[in-house]
Amino acid sequence: MASKDDNANYKIIAENRRARHDYAIEYDIECGIVLMGSEVKSLRVNSANVAESYAAVENGELWLVNSYIAPYLNAKTWGHEDRRRRKLLASKRELARLWNDTQRKGMTIVPLVMYFNHKGLVKLKVGVAKGKQNHDKRADAAKKDWQRQKARLLRHDA
Repeated sequence: MASKDDNANYKIIAENRRARHDYAIEYDIECGIVLMGSEVKSLRVNSANVAESYAAVENGELWLVNSYIAPYLNAKTWGHEDRRRRKLLASKRELARLWNDTQRKGMTIVPLVMYFNHKGLVKLKVGVAKGKQNHDKRADAAKKDWQRQKARLLRHDA
């Protein structure tokens, strides 16, 4: 199987960079997403945002709520709503696991990355996460600073 780096079809559309700062990601799942034609064309010109969105399991289905895909200007008659709820495609086993984790353990489902895979299909990587407290964020920042300083010292000594 070809890696993501050497494949011409792989392209990141939108990334939620705050997710790893605000949440402790337990595990992630790759999901398909049900889109209209004008949404796919809009994504091809790279105009989307998943930073303010979240995913939820409702009635045995996984939904992406409050994600933004810019309207495609050439699709005047058959356009799409920019912030509509979009259905995510996952297996029944994954859905059951997601529902159990969000109901019992108090976790949330956070979108991490939206991208075109090697076949040219739009995929969304969602993570099951627990929110971080401020002291957790400070500890992570201190650890990151120490790693950066350690690398700088090793580079300087060598």
